[in-house]
Amino acid sequence: MISIDAVSKRFSGRDDTPVVALSDVSLEIGRNRFVCLVGPSGCGKSTLLRLIGGLIAPSDGGVTIDGRPVDGPRAETGIVFQAPTLLPWATVLDNVLFPSRMMNICTDASVERARALLKLAGLAEFEGSYPRELSGGMQQRAGICRALVHDPAVLLMDEPFGALDALTREEMTLELLRIWTERPKTIVFVTHSISEAVLLADQVVVMSARPGRVAEIIDVDLPRPRHFGMESHDHFQDCSQRIRALIFGNRARAAA
Repeated sequence: MISIDAVSKRFSGRDDTPVVALSDVSLEIGRNRFVCLVGPSGCGKSTLLRLIGGLIAPSDGGVTIDGRPVDGPRAETGIVFQAPTLLPWATVLDNVLFPSRMMNICTDASVERARALLKLAGLAEFEGSYPRELSGGMQQRAGICRALVHDPAVLLMDEPFGALDALTREEMTLELLRIWTERPKTIVFVTHSISEAVLLADQVVVMSARPGRVAEIIDVDLPRPRHFGMESHDHFQDCSQRIRALIFGNRARAAA
């Protein structure tokens, strides 16, 4: 469904010195697959996500979704950022409904779905509150609901659970898996958590240090539905150790 063909991305640094974030990245992501991107900080994971979302353009190469070039944001793509980026003057419910209203597809069913998502995220009683009245974790949960409200075919998630406490993070991880199982969609998920990547993904794309390249693609063959008890599974441990070795090299082997 998503094709990334020989993509590179350069930015202008200080004194107009070019900074190469990504170099010659090629990747194919199948329809309704759950793919996680992991790698060291600064390797271009978030940059790659923004290229898929059409928020920035590649310096070289191209990205297509369903065979059509990505040259800007698209209605069938939902995005969850590291920060919730909620509208401060709008209520939580209005923030969740914002994409539907922008696309002129807001109906009574949209409102019902928004409220159902808020209930799942533990925010039902805060639908009339404003972002400033919520904790950081609650704001991020509202941002996740906003990305899901129009049921996009592609969901791009940039460390969406990083601001949540450990228990809420586990709950939202399982909820995301449930939603994905019931309403399949293509998900590209950036995370720094190796265990989170292995638990969620069909494939884990391990990226090298900057300039980011695809170091290896690891297939995760754990059965679904998944749960946290699978962390003790031999295949789970094998995948995790391989990812650590790719990212940390000799340090991972020394720690083992």
